[in-house]
Amino acid sequence: MPDRSDAWDLVREFVQDGGLRRHMLAVSAAMGWYAHALGEDVAYWETVGLLHDFDWEVHPDLDRHPVAGAKILRERGWDEETVRVILSHYTAGTGVPREKPIDFALLACDEITGLVIATTLVRPSKNIAEVKLKSIRKKWKNTRFAAGVDREHVEEVTADFSRECFAGALDLWTHIGNVLVAMQGAADDLELDGRLATAEA
Repeated sequence: MPDRSDAWDLVREFVQDGGLRRHMLAVSAAMGWYAHALGEDVAYWETVGLLHDFDWEVHPDLDRHPVAGAKILRERGWDEETVRVILSHYTAGTGVPREKPIDFALLACDEITGLVIATTLVRPSKNIAEVKLKSIRKKWKNTRFAAGVDREHVEEVTADFSRECFAGALDLWTHIGNVLVAMQGAADDLELDGRLATAEA
């Protein structure tokens, strides 16, 4: 079965935009964090997180993504379970419901990474190690900041994840804090370790 290395090869083939690659690496990190917390297969959850939006650059609309991407995955030898999980992160368009912990985790980790990344990139240092949860809270309240991040959707999918996997005990800000910690642990891969500030200098 293909693995994370194969997933990264696919990302590099289909995704040239650095921001989209960073997004998928961020979701991968968050998924790995939660897989560890839930006693699941860390490598597999990271792989799914890395792969989930690989076709967005070539199918940049919800009429095609991720359905058209699923066809590519099957052609490249990816298993049907992985395809199912990825299709489940857009149930409205695919008809594939979220059923398993990995499905709920993927959607809960997906959009919120964008706010964490945006909060990091407006810092002069562009170093995620310096980002505090209180800074993300301030940015959350300003809906003009990272306006593409649908706050209501994030709240809904986090609540679903909490209900399905944490008996309702995972609140929104604990979740966002977990995602931040996961991403801080992957700062090098995300290029959010200060190098972007150095490059601009």
